[in-house]
Amino acid sequence: MVYLELFWSFLQIGLFSFGGGYAAMPLIQGQVVTEHGWLSMAEFTDLVTISQMTPGPIAVNSATFVGIKIAGIPGALIATAGCILPSCIIVMVVARLYLKYRKLEMLQGILNSLRPAVVAMIASAGISILITAFWGNEGNIVWAETNWLMAGIFAGGIILLQKFRMNPIWVMVLAGAVNTAISLIGG
Repeated sequence: MVYLELFWSFLQIGLFSFGGGYAAMPLIQGQVVTEHGWLSMAEFTDLVTISQMTPGPIAVNSATFVGIKIAGIPGALIATAGCILPSCIIVMVVARLYLKYRKLEMLQGILNSLRPAVVAMIASAGISILITAFWGNEGNIVWAETNWLMAGIFAGGIILLQKFRMNPIWVMVLAGAVNTAISLIGG
C-alpha cells in the first residue's frame, strides 16, 4: 500500500509542478509533510538542501530521498518513476503540439500567463523554508524567538550571491561550514 501511496503522491507532484523543481517544493511539502506526515518540516528543509546539492532535478532527487526513507530502494524507484512519468508523457505531447502550432498568438499568451504563477509558487516555497530556518517547525513568527545565527547566515549568503556573484554551491558549502564551526565552538 505504501508503494501505491508513494507512486500516487509523486505522480501528482510530477503532473502539477510547472516551472521546475523550485516550483514543485510547495507540492512536495503538501504531500510528504502535511498530507502523509512522512517527513517533519525540519526534515523537509534538509530534503530541500540535499536535493539542491546533489546532481539532478530537485523534484526527482526529492522523490528518491523520500522513497528511500519510507520504503527503501523499491520505494525510491517507485516514487522517482511516479515523479518523472507525467513529465515524459507531457513533454512528448507538448513538443509535438508546439512544433505544429508555435506561431499561434494564443499559445504565446498561455505561456506568458504561466510565468507569474510559477514565481508565486517558488516564493511560497522560499518563505516556508525561511520561516522554518528562522523560527522553527511550528512556524510561529515571534521576534524574541528568532534564530539570529540562521538570519545572519542567510544575509551573508544573499550578500555573497548578489554583491560578489559567488557560485551558489560555494555559498551553500560556506554556510554549512559556518554553522558547523559555530556549533562546534558552542554557539
